[in-house]
Amino acid sequence: MHRRTIAPGALAAASLLLAIPASAASGSAGAPGIGDPYYPNYGNGGYDVSHYDLRLTYRPATDELAGTATIRARTTQALSRFDLDFLLDVSEVRVNGAKAAFTLSGEHELEITPKTPLAEGAPVTVVVRYSGVPSAKSAYGFTTWHRTPDGAVAADEPEAAWWWFPSNDHPSDKATYDVSVAVPDGTQALSNGTLQSTSSKLGWTRYNWRQNKPQATYLATLAVGRFDITTGTSEGGVPVVNAYSKDLGDNDGAARASVERTGEIVDWLSGWFGPYPFGSAGGYVPNTTTGYALETQTRVYYSPRQFASGSNTSVVVHELAHQWYGDDVSIAGWKDIWINEGFARYAQWLWSEHEGEGTTRELADYVYASHPADDAFWTVKPGDPGPDHQFDIAVYDRGALAVQALRDAVGDDAFFAILKGWPKEHAYGNASVADFRQYAERVSGKPLAALFDTWLFQPAKPGAPAARAASVAKAPTAAVQPRSWKKIEATDDVHAG
Repeated sequence: MHRRTIAPGALAAASLLLAIPASAASGSAGAPGIGDPYYPNYGNGGYDVSHYDLRLTYRPATDELAGTATIRARTTQALSRFDLDFLLDVSEVRVNGAKAAFTLSGEHELEITPKTPLAEGAPVTVVVRYSGVPSAKSAYGFTTWHRTPDGAVAADEPEAAWWWFPSNDHPSDKATYDVSVAVPDGTQALSNGTLQSTSSKLGWTRYNWRQNKPQATYLATLAVGRFDITTGTSEGGVPVVNAYSKDLGDNDGAARASVERTGEIVDWLSGWFGPYPFGSAGGYVPNTTTGYALETQTRVYYSPRQFASGSNTSVVVHELAHQWYGDDVSIAGWKDIWINEGFARYAQWLWSEHEGEGTTRELADYVYASHPADDAFWTVKPGDPGPDHQFDIAVYDRGALAVQALRDAVGDDAFFAILKGWPKEHAYGNASVADFRQYAERVSGKPLAALFDTWLFQPAKPGAPAARAASVAKAPTAAVQPRSWKKIEATDDVHAG
């Protein structure tokens, strides 16, 4: 599914009410899910969001969050009712200025009935006032709101928004964001994009963040706590903001030795993927007990456990590669996850070669040889792994093998043109695996359907290409392990899935 592109400011300019017969305006209820087969109740039907404005207050001591979300959208059908994905307690909803009826239902549905039905193609402003204790809420038996000793973090995949703002929670509906958060003095609030301003009053400090490029809901992040914040600019001119909890303990040095190389890595990745697509970069390491990292747009989330065994720039490369593959160009549906993870993993292989710790060929040969034909690794189909295997290691490693196979098939010139051209082709939009195959065929001039089917969709170990058969036909115990492998392997739990 591709979201319709809405030019910046188009909704604000479209203030004219549509004059249509009442019968046509009565509409029907928007679907409680956007239509993704992996997660049928994620996202919602009937509208397309262009902007989220979140004005929040958070009390770390009690985990109380209160705020107002103003959502700008446009209907894609006539609506008598529509849903948002949300969990906290709602006190008031307004649609186009008028109070609307609402109720919470299911695991995460906020059902809204506007006073006046909405016509198809109409601009809509939805205001939701809410409050609650996010850590006290769960859906499907889990939470993605992570308490820390001095605050909390919202960062998870494929869902995280429900615990802190109402949304159309699916990557196919991207929007821009303003996130304003008031926290007690001495505590900081981090979010995506650039910090526009801060202000202090009566023991509270308000942080105003802006993400001015389209962003998927699961890529929106909020972190509150006591951080040491560093700022700088990469040689290529990208502003960098990094943050570290002040109580990271033994992991502090390794975390900083890794994340502080963000600017360098962004510039290096730009050589492979094209200009960095956003106005800032960076990462943060809060004192959480989770084990994963996540490519939250412009402000990557890293668990301190990613650095428990020492510095690891490989995980930084992985998450920053997602800024192009996953954040700039987002998946059309969750089955397209290979576009995110296969290329982020391959970026780690490129970094290994850059660091002189194993070439992409050596890594591909090692991964291929390390999994015998009867290994369950080969039964996972990276091109459509299913929700139970969406973050299986095969999506990463077999996914990267598929990228190497593409490189072998089209040659380096076409391959690197594809790597750099894809983010430009679908900048700030959404695309599927099928879209990527068609693009790769167009750039390379070669038919690739059989290759994609073999490496991404068949539940069996592909045969080794003839040119590589001698190097990969070794027993797994005889395969030569590249020096970078342990660091790459340490990122195997890089996502929560």
